[in-house]
Amino acid sequence: MTTASGDDQPTSPPQPEPNPPQPAPSEAVPPQPAPQAPFVSPFASPSGERRLPDFPQMPPAAAAAPTGPGVPPAAPAGPGVPVGPTSGAPAPATPSAAPRAGFPVAPTGAAPAASPYPFAAPVPAPHGGVPFAPPAAPGAPAAPPSTPRARGRALSVVWVVPLIVLSLVAGVVGGVLGARSTGAARPSDAGLPTVSITGTVDRAPDSVAGIAAAVLPSVVSIEVTASDGTSTGSGFVLRQDGYILTNNHVVASADEAGATLVVLFADGTQVDATVVGRTADYDLAVVKVDVEGLTPLLLGDSDAVVVGDPVVAIGAPLGLVGTVTTGIVSALNRPVSAGDSQDTAFINAIQTDAAINPGNSGGPLVNASGEVVGINSAIAQAPGVDSTNAGSIGLGFAIPSNQARRTAEQLIETGTATYPIIGVLLDDRYTGEGVQVASDDSNGTAAVTPGGPADAAGIRRGDIILQIDGRPVTDPEELIVTIRAHDPGDVVVLRVRTGEKERDVRVELSESSGRLSPAVP
Repeated sequence: MTTASGDDQPTSPPQPEPNPPQPAPSEAVPPQPAPQAPFVSPFASPSGERRLPDFPQMPPAAAAAPTGPGVPPAAPAGPGVPVGPTSGAPAPATPSAAPRAGFPVAPTGAAPAASPYPFAAPVPAPHGGVPFAPPAAPGAPAAPPSTPRARGRALSVVWVVPLIVLSLVAGVVGGVLGARSTGAARPSDAGLPTVSITGTVDRAPDSVAGIAAAVLPSVVSIEVTASDGTSTGSGFVLRQDGYILTNNHVVASADEAGATLVVLFADGTQVDATVVGRTADYDLAVVKVDVEGLTPLLLGDSDAVVVGDPVVAIGAPLGLVGTVTTGIVSALNRPVSAGDSQDTAFINAIQTDAAINPGNSGGPLVNASGEVVGINSAIAQAPGVDSTNAGSIGLGFAIPSNQARRTAEQLIETGTATYPIIGVLLDDRYTGEGVQVASDDSNGTAAVTPGGPADAAGIRRGDIILQIDGRPVTDPEELIVTIRAHDPGDVVVLRVRTGEKERDVRVELSESSGRLSPAVP
């Protein structure tokens, strides 16, 4: 029964009376609409919980609503909610005893009254598994316990495995059928077009391919193994009896005791070699192998080279034998100094954009006729780049072939090389126009060598040299490399300023084979 406290106490179903008394007309009560169950949202709150309404608080049992004549009976508590008998007569339930929405009360067997709201949520059927169901009254039969359903799990076990197996089988069958259909579509012959070649393909002698074919057999790779490791470079044949020209810095370490020097030819032949002579002033060296019948390269006239001429550089950069690169002559008479303070080479270089990399040193730079016009010797490097990581940036430099010819002849004939001088010290601290002759002696060397070419031409301490052979000079190294591009005995014309007076003087170059200061031309 429903108590005043609001708790639902289940009781045994009431027995209907044979002839229930009918209320008198004066006792008729207008039909009251059944109270609508509170709406419960199907969506959880933002916190993830659904708050349940509180149980209604009822007055104590002693304050039950009165019954008797003149008191209209209360409306039923709600559809499907039975009212138990009181003292043998049906007692109307008070509104405060309405069951809590959402919690079912065991039916009495009577059919539920129709809801006046057709879209109201149906009252769920009662079962004993509701965690908040009211406890059974003493002696009342307990509701049968609900059993958990395992249907969904049974389906997952029964059906998932066969579905996986079926998917695998379908994949295999599809792959086989796809392979067969693809294979069936493959032509038996690809039928790609071919080029019909009759005989050998000839290249013009002045093409890059023609030049490379003529020059490569005479270019060699040089390998020196010494205490500081192994260094490699390039070279080319000067004479058919085994003389080979290369850079001094390629073979400089071959003078050490126990060092080995090996020359690798284009056909793969390796032959031991010896140094005939070398000079750090021009960064040139001659080595010899005991081989006859070699094909030498011709030394062309570097004075005939002009900016824009096509050139080809050949060598073994990074040990890659027989590498051919092409470019043009980018500039002439570039003053280049290489080496350290003890072994400084001054080069009046040919500049090229043909790729020159470490290992190209000593290799030939040839013109369109296959003649050597330069010996690849140096490359420019970007600021901050270590020399061991340097590579081509399109600024390569080669020793002119005319200079190489004269020096190579001296090395083969005497083992040493000489260079021309004018006999003055230059002041590298000067920053004005031209270059200045030093005013003071340095380390026992006179600013102007007594009796030397400059002294004989009337050049004095502190004079400014503005030009050489009509070409302006702005740096001491530029004057030095220009002088060393000549032969001893040549005459050059210098534009000299003494105080405010300028004049041209003729100077005949003398010869030196000693290691003088870099500032001594």
